[in-house]
Amino acid sequence: MVRIAFDKIYSHPLPEGHRFPMLKYELIPEQLMYEGSITGANLFTPATCNEEVVLWTHDKAYYQKLIEQTLSASEQRKIGFPQSPALTQRELIITQGTIDCCHFAFEHGTALNVAGGTHHAFAEKGEGFCLLNDMAAASNYLLKKKLAKSILIIDLDVHQGNGTAKLFENETRVFTFSMHGEHNYPFHKEKSNLDIPLKDGTDDNGYLGILKETLPKLIEQVKPDFTFFLSGVDILETDKFGKLKVTLNGCRQRDEIVFTELKKHQIPVTVAMGGGYSPDVKTIVEAHCNTFRLAIDMFN
Repeated sequence: MVRIAFDKIYSHPLPEGHRFPMLKYELIPEQLMYEGSITGANLFTPATCNEEVVLWTHDKAYYQKLIEQTLSASEQRKIGFPQSPALTQRELIITQGTIDCCHFAFEHGTALNVAGGTHHAFAEKGEGFCLLNDMAAASNYLLKKKLAKSILIIDLDVHQGNGTAKLFENETRVFTFSMHGEHNYPFHKEKSNLDIPLKDGTDDNGYLGILKETLPKLIEQVKPDFTFFLSGVDILETDKFGKLKVTLNGCRQRDEIVFTELKKHQIPVTVAMGGGYSPDVKTIVEAHCNTFRLAIDMFN
């Protein structure tokens, strides 16, 4: 059974102007339950990630600021959210959810976190709505526990995974791959092991062609025994900030390419949702739900 990490705190209410991006976290499991794609048995509630595990990835001084609510006004602006104890708790639960998904992925081939993909968080700071880097923390967890020797992070959010790239710039056991909009946030890019910047207006044919050509070669090169897939839906043509022209069906085909390739090689994968900023929340939810539907169909 494919397992899915979810907690009600994922849709933690924020001040006016910040609530819309959080709606999808509540609506995704509701839609999947309503249509019968999942039952309550698929869902699990993560605990809070403990300090020791967080500090395998993040600096202690930064972690203490999050716990003690002492981020400066400037640090909060870069993150994009005002600090609150509930927001810090939310990030700790999301991080643990991604770690827990790794254990389920070893069992069932895949597991998914309804939230996560917080790839703009660095060791010492947060940016772009990301406080803690869940996939980096989960990667370091797997390495520390000797559960994986070679990890591939497949980041297909429209924004470069700058925090992830920086965190692993000197870690040869983690290969970071980011395919993202060339002229999109962050405007200062870090150096991933492989970056593929996409021109504005890249459509289904261009996007899927590059991915089909790149991913099999990467798997052959890296030979990962574990993978992470950041399945952001901000690549959609409807996205307010994405600048690409990928259709809803093209986004679904992207997920199918990734899952098919990983299943063929029997490589476990933990999936996190990443970004999505289409004006109609139904579009965002449908695109994310496609990722879950495919995972359930292919790995159950």
